[in-house]
Amino acid sequence: MVGVAVMFGSNDIEKAKQFYDAVMPTVGLRGLFEHGSGGRIYGTPAGVPVLSIVRPFDGAKATAGNGTQASLLCDTAEQVAAIHAKALELGGRDEGAPGPRSGGGVTVFAAYFRDLDGNKICAIHFARN
Repeated sequence: MVGVAVMFGSNDIEKAKQFYDAVMPTVGLRGLFEHGSGGRIYGTPAGVPVLSIVRPFDGAKATAGNGTQASLLCDTAEQVAAIHAKALELGGRDEGAPGPRSGGGVTVFAAYFRDLDGNKICAIHFARN
């Protein structure tokens, strides 16, 4: 199995964990275990890590990368809309409302938001045409 796990740094780890503890269940993910920095690793019910929220290892301030984005692959368009709505409800910023996007032979339904530290996240559902 090949997969991708993303790690974001946070400057307020407790607030970030509260945000992700509420956002991740909307797409079936949950906290798996605590990270040594005081952060948390989130993943699938089968225990596959997907997203880590941590304090930066070097002790410097966490910053969101320009052009950097994590994508959460959702099972349905409804999950895309739900995670976007939950993120905004909890103080995340809208970067693109849920809706269809076009792309080479694939039907895409996506939404974009930023977390409390400014990290950009895309929730996306792909359906073959």
